[in-house]
Parts: sequence; C-alpha cells; structure tokens
Amino acid sequence: MPLDKFVLLLVVVTAAAGLTVWIGSLVLAALQIPGLWIAFIPAALVGYVVWRVIADRIGSAEDDHYDHIEK
Repeated sequence: MPLDKFVLLLVVVTAAAGLTVWIGSLVLAALQIPGLWIAFIPAALVGYVVWRVIADRIGSAEDDHYDHIEK
C-alpha cells in the first residue's frame, strides 16, 4: 500500500473515531446516562462486528474449507 493512502486511511479513521466519541459524549450528556453505561456502547459495537463475522463465516459457501478436500 502506498504511503499516501496509508496516511489518508489513518487520518480518516482517527477523525471518525474522534467524531464518534464526541457525538457519543453529547448524546450521553443530553440523556444524563450514568458513567457505567458508557462502556456498553463500544462493547455492543464490538459484539455486533464479531457476530457479523461469525455469521458470514458460517453462511459463506466460498469460505468452506471442507468443500475443497478430495474424497
């Protein structure tokens, strides 16, 4: 990967993460949610991504290792 694309990717990801934290803090402040629930938001996002990866791996016919074994 060229260096300029890599740097652009890092800048975009960092900006998106900062914007997400900023919007999340505004929403939590507006709703006056206790501090413990702040940890639920990233945990829910990680859980959703893990669930989607597992569902894609189970349902994908292209990714099935055992279909390519000679019998």
